Amino acid sequence: MNNKKIIIAIDGHSSTGKSTVAKQLAKSLGYIYVDTGAMYRSVALFAMRKSLIDLDHFDKEGLENILIDINIRFEVNPETGLAETLLNGENVEREIRTLSVSKHVSKVAAVSKVRKKLVEQQQQMGKDKGIVMDGRDIGTVVFPDAELKLFMTATAKDRAERRYKELLERGEEVSYEDVLKNVVNRDHIDSTRKDSPLRKAEDAIQIDNSNLTLDEQFKQILQLANKTIEKN
Repeated sequence: MNNKKIIIAIDGHSSTGKSTVAKQLAKSLGYIYVDTGAMYRSVALFAMRKSLIDLDHFDKEGLENILIDINIRFEVNPETGLAETLLNGENVEREIRTLSVSKHVSKVAAVSKVRKKLVEQQQQMGKDKGIVMDGRDIGTVVFPDAELKLFMTATAKDRAERRYKELLERGEEVSYEDVLKNVVNRDHIDSTRKDSPLRKAEDAIQIDNSNLTLDEQFKQILQLANKTIEKN
């Protein structure tokens, strides 16, 4: 049995199921899971609550000036065994997953000072290894030396359908067209921003899950993780 711990970096487009597989993987390996998307969503929610962002305006400087007031941490829910997001001590796990937050998260994530603050926190979380982290720039910026890097993708249509079903199940009133528009818009902002754009690291393994079930995908990724841990 190899007890050496590694860092697993999972990047990819929005709604590719990165968080789902990262959570499963962390649980299976006994690793810590960090949802970086939840961190950016929490900053977006904070900005919305402070009236710094809406569909018509974004006071970037105003947000930069109050970044010091934002504290994000994760706490394991004893009932589910999964980590949930706390923003300044308040559990915002459900609120940050709404479409209204999704509409602003890529704009907030494109702000260099926001990225700098959160990347520093993420690197600190991974200093002892034994971590699974997912996001947009984990393998390229946060942990360029991660032992295993994955890049997840799927067609915009497939991703929008998954996200739409997910939101309906949560009781949100949304239209498929709105969800698809959000997915396409986020792809554009994420891949064209100046600071840490979404891109596949050269040594990342690409996984297109358009036609994979969650179970098939998990088995494939767990196998890759175990092989990498054995090698190290």
